[in-house]
Amino acid sequence: MTDPVLLVVHGPNLNLLGTREPEVYGTTTLEEINTRLEAAAKEAGVSLQILQTNHEGVASRRVLISSSVVVP
Repeated sequence: MTDPVLLVVHGPNLNLLGTREPEVYGTTTLEEINTRLEAAAKEAGVSLQILQTNHEGVASRRVLISSSVVVP
């Protein structure tokens, strides 16, 4: 049996975390967040698919594609 898969969608401008206004948003980068998510997922026995996009249409399409996947 394969591990469950979780989709993580990071939306517009999150690629700028850690560099854009760090006094407001902090210094943690999106890469650091993804590394933490991947470690937690591994510990929980699930797989991650991570997407960052600045285009809402891309994010919406990816969610719609994922929602059509049948989970046993």
